[in-house]
Amino acid sequence: MEDYLKDIGNKLKKEIKFENLEIIDNSDKHKGHKFFSKDKYHLHIKIQSTYLNSLTRLNAQKLIMNVLKEDLKSKVHALEISIE
Repeated sequence: MEDYLKDIGNKLKKEIKFENLEIIDNSDKHKGHKFFSKDKYHLHIKIQSTYLNSLTRLNAQKLIMNVLKEDLKSKVHALEISIE
């Protein structure tokens, strides 16, 4: 699990300039939900980025989603993004 979160951090670091990044696994909070799968993650990305703040909120989120598009297809069920 820790390795996977590091992989996500590395993918974001390659594509986006940011000052701080925190990736939180909230999967346990979603057990019992209708489409819950232990093989897919519920993640919250908290990213502090002057660069992303220079974009519209929508474009900043699209950029993050684009970087993680393959993960969203296979390993991530839900993604919450907080840009500071």
